[in-house]
Amino acid sequence: MNKDLTVGKPSKVLWQFCLPLFGSIIFQQLYNIADSFVAGRFISENALAAVGNSFEITLIFIAFAFGCNIGCSVVVSRLFGAKQYRDLKTAVTTTIIASGVVCILLMAVGFAFSRNLLELINTPENVMADSMLYLQIYCLSLPFVFYYNVATGIFSAMGDSRTPFLFLAASSLSNIAADIFFVTVLNMGVAGVAWATLICQGVSCVLAVSYVLRRLRTIPTYSKAPLFSWRLLSQISVIAIPSILQQSFISVGNIVIQGAINSFGSSVMAGYSASIKLNNLVITSLTTLANGVSNYTAQNIGADKLNRVKAGFNAGLRMVWSIVTPLFLLYFFAGSWLLLIFLQHPNGEAMQTGLEILRILSPFYFVVSAKLIADGILRGAGMMGKFMVSTFIDLILRVSLALILCQTALGSTGIWLAWPVGWGVSTVLSLLFYRTGVWLKKDGSREVENEGEEILEENELLAEAEEHELEEQAA
Repeated sequence: MNKDLTVGKPSKVLWQFCLPLFGSIIFQQLYNIADSFVAGRFISENALAAVGNSFEITLIFIAFAFGCNIGCSVVVSRLFGAKQYRDLKTAVTTTIIASGVVCILLMAVGFAFSRNLLELINTPENVMADSMLYLQIYCLSLPFVFYYNVATGIFSAMGDSRTPFLFLAASSLSNIAADIFFVTVLNMGVAGVAWATLICQGVSCVLAVSYVLRRLRTIPTYSKAPLFSWRLLSQISVIAIPSILQQSFISVGNIVIQGAINSFGSSVMAGYSASIKLNNLVITSLTTLANGVSNYTAQNIGADKLNRVKAGFNAGLRMVWSIVTPLFLLYFFAGSWLLLIFLQHPNGEAMQTGLEILRILSPFYFVVSAKLIADGILRGAGMMGKFMVSTFIDLILRVSLALILCQTALGSTGIWLAWPVGWGVSTVLSLLFYRTGVWLKKDGSREVENEGEEILEENELLAEAEEHELEEQAA
Protein backbone atom coordinates (compact mmCIF):
# COMPACT_ATOMS: atom_id res chain seq x y z
CA MET A 1 0.00 0.00 0.00
CA ASN A 2 1.02 3.64 -0.53
CA LYS A 3 2.42 5.40 2.55
CA ASP A 4 2.75 9.09 3.37
CA LEU A 5 6.29 9.66 4.74
CA THR A 6 5.48 13.21 5.83
CA VAL A 7 3.64 12.23 9.02
CA GLY A 8 4.66 10.26 12.07
CA LYS A 9 7.88 10.03 14.09
CA PRO A 10 10.78 10.17 11.57
CA SER A 11 12.75 7.30 13.12
CA LYS A 12 9.73 5.00 13.14
CA VAL A 13 8.72 6.04 9.62
CA LEU A 14 12.22 5.38 8.25
CA TRP A 15 12.59 2.01 9.94
CA GLN A 16 9.21 0.82 8.68
CA PHE A 17 9.92 2.08 5.18
CA CYS A 18 13.60 1.13 4.87
CA LEU A 19 13.65 -2.36 6.40
CA PRO A 20 11.83 -3.93 3.42
CA LEU A 21 14.24 -2.00 1.16
CA PHE A 22 17.13 -3.54 3.06
CA GLY A 23 15.58 -6.97 2.67
CA SER A 24 15.07 -6.32 -1.03
CA ILE A 25 18.70 -5.45 -1.65
CA ILE A 26 19.84 -8.52 0.28
CA PHE A 27 17.84 -10.66 -2.12
CA GLN A 28 18.99 -8.54 -5.08
CA GLN A 29 22.59 -9.28 -4.14
CA LEU A 30 21.74 -12.97 -3.94
CA TYR A 31 21.52 -12.88 -7.74
CA ASN A 32 25.19 -12.00 -8.00
CA ILE A 33 26.30 -14.02 -5.00
CA ALA A 34 24.48 -17.07 -6.37
CA ASP A 35 26.28 -16.69 -9.70
CA SER A 36 29.68 -16.50 -8.02
CA PHE A 37 28.84 -19.29 -5.58
CA VAL A 38 27.83 -21.72 -8.32
CA ALA A 39 30.71 -20.69 -10.59
CA GLY A 40 33.32 -21.07 -7.87
CA ARG A 41 31.99 -24.18 -6.13
CA PHE A 42 30.56 -26.20 -9.04
CA ILE A 43 32.62 -25.14 -12.07
CA SER A 44 36.14 -23.81 -11.35
CA GLU A 45 38.22 -20.97 -9.94
CA ASN A 46 38.62 -19.65 -13.49
CA ALA A 47 34.82 -19.58 -13.88
CA LEU A 48 34.56 -17.55 -10.66
CA ALA A 49 37.19 -15.14 -12.01
CA ALA A 50 35.27 -14.83 -15.31
CA VAL A 51 31.93 -14.05 -13.64
CA GLY A 52 33.54 -11.50 -11.31
CA ASN A 53 35.48 -9.97 -14.19
CA SER A 54 32.33 -9.50 -16.32
CA PHE A 55 30.41 -8.14 -13.36
CA GLU A 56 32.54 -4.98 -13.30
CA ILE A 57 31.35 -4.16 -16.83
CA THR A 58 27.71 -5.00 -16.08
CA LEU A 59 27.85 -2.39 -13.32
CA ILE A 60 28.00 0.30 -16.03
CA PHE A 61 24.68 -0.94 -17.42
CA ILE A 62 23.25 -1.14 -13.90
CA ALA A 63 24.33 2.48 -13.38
CA PHE A 64 21.93 3.60 -16.11
CA ALA A 65 19.10 1.52 -14.63
CA PHE A 66 19.84 2.95 -11.19
CA GLY A 67 19.78 6.49 -12.58
CA CYS A 68 16.36 5.91 -14.13
CA ASN A 69 15.21 4.47 -10.80
CA ILE A 70 16.36 7.35 -8.62
CA GLY A 71 15.37 10.09 -11.08
CA CYS A 72 11.83 8.79 -11.35
CA SER A 73 11.66 7.99 -7.64
CA VAL A 74 12.66 11.46 -6.39
CA VAL A 75 10.32 13.31 -8.78
CA VAL A 76 7.41 10.96 -8.08
CA SER A 77 8.06 11.32 -4.32
CA ARG A 78 7.77 15.10 -4.57
CA LEU A 79 4.58 14.87 -6.61
CA PHE A 80 3.14 12.29 -4.22
CA GLY A 81 3.98 14.49 -1.22
CA ALA A 82 2.38 17.48 -2.96
CA LYS A 83 -0.63 15.32 -4.00
CA GLN A 84 -0.17 16.19 -7.70
CA TYR A 85 -1.36 12.79 -8.92
CA ARG A 86 -1.92 13.65 -12.59
CA ASP A 87 1.70 14.73 -13.02
CA LEU A 88 2.75 11.70 -10.98
CA LYS A 89 1.21 9.32 -13.53
CA THR A 90 2.77 11.22 -16.42
CA ALA A 91 6.18 11.11 -14.73
CA VAL A 92 5.90 7.31 -14.52
CA THR A 93 4.99 6.77 -18.18
CA THR A 94 7.60 9.31 -19.28
CA THR A 95 10.26 7.35 -17.40
CA ILE A 96 9.10 4.07 -18.93
CA ILE A 97 9.40 5.47 -22.47
CA ALA A 98 12.76 7.16 -21.90
CA SER A 99 14.18 4.08 -20.14
CA GLY A 100 13.24 1.89 -23.10
CA VAL A 101 15.23 4.08 -25.49
CA VAL A 102 18.30 4.07 -23.23
CA CYS A 103 18.05 0.30 -22.75
CA ILE A 104 18.04 -0.42 -26.50
CA LEU A 105 21.16 1.71 -27.01
CA LEU A 106 23.00 -0.05 -24.19
CA MET A 107 22.12 -3.49 -25.51
CA ALA A 108 23.55 -2.56 -28.91
CA VAL A 109 26.78 -1.33 -27.31
CA GLY A 110 27.05 -4.44 -25.14
CA PHE A 111 26.74 -6.87 -28.04
CA ALA A 112 28.97 -4.90 -30.40
CA PHE A 113 31.84 -4.14 -28.02
CA SER A 114 31.82 -6.90 -25.39
CA ARG A 115 35.25 -8.26 -26.37
CA ASN A 116 36.71 -4.76 -26.61
CA LEU A 117 35.49 -3.93 -23.11
CA LEU A 118 36.99 -7.13 -21.71
CA GLU A 119 40.29 -6.50 -23.44
CA LEU A 120 40.27 -2.98 -22.00
CA ILE A 121 40.53 -4.41 -18.47
CA ASN A 122 43.33 -6.83 -19.35
CA THR A 123 41.17 -9.95 -19.13
CA PRO A 124 43.49 -12.99 -19.18
CA GLU A 125 43.04 -15.29 -22.18
CA ASN A 126 42.20 -18.27 -19.96
CA VAL A 127 38.97 -16.56 -18.77
CA MET A 128 38.18 -14.46 -21.89
CA ALA A 129 35.71 -16.88 -23.52
CA ASP A 130 33.64 -17.39 -20.36
CA SER A 131 33.72 -13.66 -19.51
CA MET A 132 32.46 -12.75 -22.98
CA LEU A 133 29.73 -15.40 -22.92
CA TYR A 134 28.44 -14.25 -19.52
CA LEU A 135 28.50 -10.60 -20.56
CA GLN A 136 26.56 -11.12 -23.79
CA ILE A 137 23.83 -13.18 -22.14
CA TYR A 138 23.59 -10.51 -19.44
CA CYS A 139 22.97 -7.89 -22.14
CA LEU A 140 19.82 -9.81 -23.13
CA SER A 141 18.46 -9.27 -19.62
CA LEU A 142 18.87 -5.48 -19.66
CA PRO A 143 15.16 -4.70 -20.34
CA PHE A 144 14.27 -6.69 -17.22
CA VAL A 145 16.96 -4.92 -15.18
CA PHE A 146 15.79 -1.48 -16.31
CA TYR A 147 12.08 -1.91 -15.83
CA TYR A 148 12.37 -3.71 -12.52
CA ASN A 149 14.45 -0.79 -11.21
CA VAL A 150 11.91 1.72 -12.48
CA ALA A 151 9.06 -0.23 -10.86
CA THR A 152 10.79 -0.44 -7.49
CA GLY A 153 11.56 3.29 -7.67
CA ILE A 154 7.86 4.04 -8.16
CA PHE A 155 6.82 1.78 -5.28
CA SER A 156 9.37 3.46 -3.00
CA ALA A 157 8.30 6.94 -4.09
CA MET A 158 4.75 6.18 -2.95
CA GLY A 159 5.96 4.81 0.37
CA ASP A 160 5.56 1.10 -0.46
CA SER A 161 8.76 -0.85 0.11
CA ARG A 162 7.08 -4.16 0.99
CA THR A 163 5.66 -5.15 -2.41
CA PRO A 164 8.96 -5.16 -4.38
CA PHE A 165 10.58 -7.01 -1.49
CA LEU A 166 8.12 -9.88 -1.85
CA PHE A 167 8.64 -10.10 -5.62
CA LEU A 168 12.41 -10.03 -5.32
CA ALA A 169 12.58 -12.54 -2.48
CA ALA A 170 10.72 -15.15 -4.50
CA SER A 171 12.76 -14.44 -7.62
CA SER A 172 16.15 -14.54 -5.84
CA LEU A 173 15.48 -17.85 -4.15
CA SER A 174 14.36 -19.25 -7.50
CA ASN A 175 17.59 -17.98 -9.06
CA ILE A 176 19.73 -19.95 -6.64
CA ALA A 177 17.86 -23.15 -7.49
CA ALA A 178 17.98 -22.42 -11.23
CA ASP A 179 21.74 -21.69 -11.11
CA ILE A 180 22.47 -25.03 -9.48
CA PHE A 181 20.10 -26.92 -11.81
CA PHE A 182 21.50 -25.42 -15.02
CA VAL A 183 25.11 -26.02 -13.97
CA THR A 184 25.01 -29.35 -12.15
CA VAL A 185 22.19 -31.12 -14.00
CA LEU A 186 22.31 -29.58 -17.48
CA ASN A 187 26.11 -29.02 -17.40
CA MET A 188 25.78 -25.60 -19.05
CA GLY A 189 28.79 -24.06 -17.25
CA VAL A 190 29.04 -20.26 -17.10
CA ALA A 191 26.22 -19.97 -19.68
CA GLY A 192 23.89 -21.77 -17.28
CA VAL A 193 24.66 -19.23 -14.55
CA ALA A 194 23.86 -16.35 -16.90
CA TRP A 195 20.65 -17.87 -18.33
CA ALA A 196 19.30 -18.70 -14.88
CA THR A 197 19.76 -15.10 -13.81
CA LEU A 198 18.08 -13.77 -16.94
CA ILE A 199 15.01 -15.96 -16.53
CA CYS A 200 14.49 -15.12 -12.86
CA GLN A 201 15.05 -11.40 -13.42
CA GLY A 202 12.46 -11.54 -16.19
CA VAL A 203 9.80 -13.07 -13.95
CA SER A 204 10.48 -10.53 -11.20
CA CYS A 205 10.33 -7.62 -13.67
CA VAL A 206 7.04 -8.65 -15.30
CA LEU A 207 5.33 -9.08 -11.92
CA ALA A 208 6.63 -5.76 -10.54
CA VAL A 209 5.73 -3.67 -13.60
CA SER A 210 2.26 -5.23 -13.91
CA TYR A 211 1.52 -4.57 -10.25
CA VAL A 212 2.78 -0.98 -10.28
CA LEU A 213 0.63 -0.12 -13.32
CA ARG A 214 -2.36 -1.67 -11.59
CA ARG A 215 -1.61 0.39 -8.47
CA LEU A 216 -1.42 3.61 -10.47
CA ARG A 217 -4.85 3.00 -11.99
CA THR A 218 -6.38 3.18 -8.50
CA ILE A 219 -5.10 6.74 -7.92
CA PRO A 220 -7.83 9.25 -8.92
CA THR A 221 -7.03 12.27 -11.13
CA TYR A 222 -9.20 15.15 -12.32
CA SER A 223 -8.43 14.33 -15.96
CA LYS A 224 -6.53 11.76 -18.01
CA ALA A 225 -2.77 12.02 -17.56
CA PRO A 226 -0.64 12.50 -20.72
CA LEU A 227 1.73 9.64 -21.57
CA PHE A 228 4.77 11.85 -22.05
CA SER A 229 5.96 15.24 -20.84
CA TRP A 230 9.19 16.99 -21.81
CA ARG A 231 8.84 19.17 -18.71
CA LEU A 232 8.74 16.17 -16.39
CA LEU A 233 11.48 14.42 -18.36
CA SER A 234 13.65 17.46 -17.71
CA GLN A 235 12.94 17.27 -13.97
CA ILE A 236 13.67 13.53 -13.94
CA SER A 237 16.87 14.03 -15.96
CA VAL A 238 18.17 16.64 -13.50
CA ILE A 239 18.26 13.85 -10.90
CA ALA A 240 18.85 10.86 -13.17
CA ILE A 241 21.79 12.09 -15.26
CA PRO A 242 24.04 13.01 -12.31
CA SER A 243 23.13 9.69 -10.68
CA ILE A 244 23.97 7.83 -13.91
CA LEU A 245 27.24 9.73 -14.24
CA GLN A 246 28.06 9.01 -10.61
CA GLN A 247 27.46 5.28 -10.92
CA SER A 248 29.04 5.10 -14.38
CA PHE A 249 32.23 6.82 -13.33
CA ILE A 250 32.40 4.61 -10.26
CA SER A 251 31.99 1.60 -12.54
CA VAL A 252 34.64 2.91 -14.93
CA GLY A 253 36.90 3.46 -11.94
CA ASN A 254 36.24 -0.10 -10.80
CA ILE A 255 37.05 -1.33 -14.31
CA VAL A 256 40.37 0.51 -14.20
CA ILE A 257 41.04 -1.04 -10.79
CA GLN A 258 39.98 -4.44 -12.15
CA GLY A 259 42.60 -4.03 -14.87
CA ALA A 260 45.27 -3.48 -12.21
CA ILE A 261 44.01 -6.49 -10.25
CA ASN A 262 44.07 -8.70 -13.36
CA SER A 263 47.79 -8.07 -13.74
CA PHE A 264 48.35 -10.05 -10.52
CA GLY A 265 46.87 -13.27 -11.97
CA SER A 266 43.70 -15.35 -11.74
CA SER A 267 44.13 -16.30 -8.06
CA VAL A 268 44.12 -12.67 -6.95
CA MET A 269 41.21 -12.09 -9.36
CA ALA A 270 39.25 -14.92 -7.73
CA GLY A 271 39.98 -13.66 -4.22
CA TYR A 272 38.92 -10.15 -5.18
CA SER A 273 35.80 -11.46 -6.93
CA ALA A 274 34.73 -13.37 -3.81
CA SER A 275 35.43 -10.58 -1.31
CA ILE A 276 34.00 -7.81 -3.46
CA LYS A 277 30.68 -9.67 -3.60
CA LEU A 278 30.55 -9.48 0.20
CA ASN A 279 31.68 -5.85 0.15
CA ASN A 280 29.09 -4.93 -2.49
CA LEU A 281 26.41 -6.55 -0.36
CA VAL A 282 27.13 -3.98 2.35
CA ILE A 283 27.67 -0.94 0.13
CA THR A 284 24.64 -1.65 -2.05
CA SER A 285 22.49 -2.22 1.03
CA LEU A 286 23.61 1.09 2.51
CA THR A 287 23.01 2.83 -0.83
CA THR A 288 19.49 1.40 -0.96
CA LEU A 289 18.77 2.62 2.57
CA ALA A 290 20.09 6.02 1.49
CA ASN A 291 17.66 5.91 -1.45
CA GLY A 292 14.90 5.41 1.10
CA VAL A 293 16.12 8.54 2.88
CA SER A 294 15.99 10.32 -0.50
CA ASN A 295 12.33 9.34 -0.90
CA TYR A 296 11.62 10.48 2.66
CA THR A 297 13.39 13.81 2.01
CA ALA A 298 11.67 14.41 -1.32
CA GLN A 299 8.19 13.71 0.08
CA ASN A 300 8.74 16.06 3.02
CA ILE A 301 10.18 18.81 0.82
CA GLY A 302 7.20 18.37 -1.51
CA ALA A 303 4.90 18.77 1.51
CA ASP A 304 7.02 21.76 2.74
CA LYS A 305 7.93 20.04 6.02
CA LEU A 306 11.61 20.94 6.07
CA ASN A 307 12.08 20.43 9.81
CA ARG A 308 11.59 16.68 9.31
CA VAL A 309 14.64 16.44 7.02
CA LYS A 310 17.17 16.98 9.83
CA ALA A 311 15.32 14.48 12.04
CA GLY A 312 15.39 12.04 9.11
CA PHE A 313 19.17 12.39 8.78
CA ASN A 314 19.74 11.62 12.47
CA ALA A 315 17.35 8.67 12.36
CA GLY A 316 18.95 7.38 9.14
CA LEU A 317 22.42 7.53 10.68
CA ARG A 318 21.33 5.52 13.71
CA MET A 319 19.64 3.02 11.42
CA VAL A 320 22.66 2.33 9.17
CA TRP A 321 25.10 2.09 12.08
CA SER A 322 22.90 -0.47 13.81
CA ILE A 323 23.05 -2.55 10.60
CA VAL A 324 26.76 -1.98 9.90
CA THR A 325 27.94 -3.06 13.37
CA PRO A 326 27.13 -6.81 13.11
CA LEU A 327 28.31 -6.90 9.48
CA PHE A 328 31.67 -5.40 10.43
CA LEU A 329 32.12 -7.96 13.21
CA LEU A 330 31.15 -10.80 10.87
CA TYR A 331 33.45 -9.74 8.02
CA PHE A 332 36.44 -8.86 10.18
CA PHE A 333 36.44 -11.89 12.48
CA ALA A 334 34.70 -14.58 10.38
CA GLY A 335 35.62 -13.52 6.86
CA SER A 336 37.35 -16.79 6.00
CA TRP A 337 34.15 -18.76 6.61
CA LEU A 338 32.18 -16.40 4.37
CA LEU A 339 34.78 -16.60 1.60
CA LEU A 340 34.45 -20.39 1.59
CA ILE A 341 30.99 -19.84 0.09
CA PHE A 342 32.81 -18.98 -3.14
CA LEU A 343 36.26 -20.56 -2.84
CA GLN A 344 36.91 -24.30 -2.77
CA HIS A 345 40.11 -24.24 -0.71
CA PRO A 346 40.62 -22.63 2.73
CA ASN A 347 44.27 -21.94 1.95
CA GLY A 348 46.04 -20.39 -1.00
CA GLU A 349 46.47 -16.98 -2.56
CA ALA A 350 42.79 -16.46 -3.43
CA MET A 351 41.68 -16.95 0.19
CA GLN A 352 44.45 -14.75 1.58
CA THR A 353 43.60 -11.99 -0.89
CA GLY A 354 39.90 -12.07 -0.05
CA LEU A 355 40.55 -12.08 3.70
CA GLU A 356 42.95 -9.14 3.44
CA ILE A 357 40.38 -7.08 1.51
CA LEU A 358 37.63 -7.70 4.07
CA ARG A 359 39.84 -6.79 7.03
CA ILE A 360 40.99 -3.55 5.41
CA LEU A 361 37.56 -2.36 4.24
CA SER A 362 35.09 -3.49 6.92
CA PRO A 363 36.16 -1.05 9.72
CA PHE A 364 35.44 1.85 7.37
CA TYR A 365 31.82 0.84 6.76
CA PHE A 366 30.90 3.17 9.64
CA VAL A 367 32.49 6.07 7.72
CA VAL A 368 31.02 5.43 4.28
CA SER A 369 27.54 4.80 5.73
CA ALA A 370 27.49 8.37 7.09
CA LYS A 371 28.44 9.66 3.64
CA LEU A 372 25.67 7.69 1.94
CA ILE A 373 22.96 8.96 4.29
CA ALA A 374 24.12 12.55 3.74
CA ASP A 375 24.14 11.87 -0.01
CA GLY A 376 20.58 10.54 0.26
CA ILE A 377 19.46 13.85 1.75
CA LEU A 378 21.31 15.86 -0.92
CA ARG A 379 19.81 13.79 -3.74
CA GLY A 380 16.29 13.95 -2.32
CA ALA A 381 16.63 17.73 -2.06
CA GLY A 382 17.90 17.99 -5.64
CA MET A 383 21.36 19.27 -4.57
CA MET A 384 23.01 17.23 -7.31
CA GLY A 385 26.04 19.45 -7.88
CA LYS A 386 27.34 18.99 -4.35
CA PHE A 387 26.40 15.32 -4.45
CA MET A 388 28.51 14.88 -7.60
CA VAL A 389 31.55 16.71 -6.17
CA SER A 390 31.71 14.40 -3.16
CA THR A 391 31.28 11.30 -5.30
CA PHE A 392 33.97 12.23 -7.82
CA ILE A 393 36.48 13.10 -5.10
CA ASP A 394 35.98 9.61 -3.69
CA LEU A 395 36.40 8.02 -7.12
CA ILE A 396 39.47 10.05 -8.13
CA LEU A 397 41.26 9.29 -4.87
CA ARG A 398 40.45 5.58 -4.93
CA VAL A 399 41.48 5.01 -8.54
CA SER A 400 44.60 7.16 -8.56
CA LEU A 401 45.91 5.81 -5.26
CA ALA A 402 45.15 2.22 -6.30
CA LEU A 403 47.17 2.61 -9.51
CA ILE A 404 50.05 4.27 -7.69
CA LEU A 405 50.25 2.02 -4.64
CA CYS A 406 50.00 -1.25 -6.58
CA GLN A 407 53.27 -0.32 -8.31
CA THR A 408 55.09 -0.10 -4.96
CA ALA A 409 56.25 -2.84 -2.61
CA LEU A 410 52.68 -3.07 -1.32
CA GLY A 411 51.60 -4.83 -4.52
CA SER A 412 47.90 -5.71 -4.64
CA THR A 413 47.51 -4.63 -0.99
CA GLY A 414 47.98 -1.03 -2.14
CA ILE A 415 44.78 -1.31 -4.19
CA TRP A 416 42.69 -2.22 -1.15
CA LEU A 417 44.25 0.56 0.97
CA ALA A 418 43.02 3.20 -1.52
CA TRP A 419 39.35 2.53 -0.59
CA PRO A 420 39.39 3.93 3.00
CA VAL A 421 41.18 7.11 1.88
CA GLY A 422 38.54 7.91 -0.76
CA TRP A 423 35.70 7.07 1.61
CA GLY A 424 37.11 9.23 4.41
CA VAL A 425 37.68 12.41 2.39
CA SER A 426 34.36 12.21 0.54
CA THR A 427 32.47 11.58 3.79
CA VAL A 428 33.78 14.83 5.24
CA LEU A 429 32.65 16.67 2.08
CA SER A 430 29.18 15.11 2.06
CA LEU A 431 28.60 16.03 5.71
CA LEU A 432 29.75 19.60 5.09
CA PHE A 433 27.42 19.87 2.08
CA TYR A 434 24.53 18.48 4.14
CA ARG A 435 25.05 21.27 6.64
CA THR A 436 24.46 23.87 3.92
CA GLY A 437 20.87 22.66 3.42
CA VAL A 438 17.93 24.97 3.98
CA TRP A 439 16.56 22.57 6.64
CA LEU A 440 19.38 23.68 8.99
CA LYS A 441 18.79 27.39 8.35
CA LYS A 442 15.10 27.58 9.24
CA ASP A 443 14.16 29.26 12.51
CA GLY A 444 11.98 27.68 15.14
CA SER A 445 8.81 29.32 13.88
CA ARG A 446 8.58 27.02 10.89
CA GLU A 447 9.26 24.00 13.07
CA VAL A 448 6.51 25.01 15.48
CA GLU A 449 4.18 25.57 12.53
CA ASN A 450 4.86 22.08 11.16
CA GLU A 451 4.50 20.50 14.58
CA GLY A 452 1.15 22.29 14.90
CA GLU A 453 0.12 20.89 11.52
CA GLU A 454 0.99 17.36 12.65
CA ILE A 455 -1.03 17.79 15.85
CA LEU A 456 -3.99 19.00 13.80
CA GLU A 457 -3.63 16.00 11.49
CA GLU A 458 -3.56 13.63 14.45
CA ASN A 459 -6.61 15.32 16.00
CA GLU A 460 -8.47 15.02 12.69
CA LEU A 461 -7.69 11.29 12.55
CA LEU A 462 -8.89 10.82 16.13
CA ALA A 463 -12.07 12.73 15.39
CA GLU A 464 -12.75 10.59 12.32
CA ALA A 465 -12.16 7.41 14.37
CA GLU A 466 -14.56 8.59 17.09
CA GLU A 467 -17.20 9.52 14.51
CA HIS A 468 -16.86 6.11 12.87
CA GLU A 469 -17.23 4.38 16.24
CA LEU A 470 -20.41 6.36 17.05
CA GLU A 471 -21.90 5.45 13.66
CA GLU A 472 -21.23 1.75 14.34
CA GLN A 473 -22.85 1.99 17.79
CA ALA A 474 -25.88 3.75 16.30
CA ALA A 475 -26.20 1.00 13.70
